[in-house]
Amino acid sequence: MAKENDAAGTVMLAFVLGTLTGAAVALLMAPATGEDTRRLLADRARDGRERANDAARQGRELVNRGKETIATAIERGREAYEQARTGNTGPATGGGADL
Repeated sequence: MAKENDAAGTVMLAFVLGTLTGAAVALLMAPATGEDTRRLLADRARDGRERANDAARQGRELVNRGKETIATAIERGREAYEQARTGNTGPATGGGADL
């Protein structure tokens, strides 16, 4: 699961950097006044900040879901270990081994 998260993060970072680079080149090559260019840069920076905040929020949600999944797996593992240690098959079957 960690490798998938790393790969997704790398792809997202490459996409964002490529977008920013393309926008910068387009702005430098486009014929516009300084005021128009500054306004456009400010708008793009604001959009980029919002996208970065959204990406960070999604990342935090992904990490939190992963933590919950791991905590659940650990708890179930503890329960299974305890049942195996005590020989209890659980409340659904009504008890332990017949002797």
